[in-house]
Amino acid sequence: MSSAREELERLVNEIPDDQVPVVLADVRRHLRSVHDRPWPPKFFGIASGDGTAVGARADGLLAEGFGQYK
Repeated sequence: MSSAREELERLVNEIPDDQVPVVLADVRRHLRSVHDRPWPPKFFGIASGDGTAVGARADGLLAEGFGQYK
């Protein structure tokens, strides 16, 4: 378990009972059910072609840093 998750669990256990419904409602607003997320996402397949052009350039794109978090 990550330290952030452990802290969250500790904080949740410190919430006074009368505040649990308020906090729970707030947390639920930040979550979406897995069923609410269509698969595949709408952006899949937005490029023309069958993807082989991008696939052929994958090594170059990755070498340029595509997909890396900076």
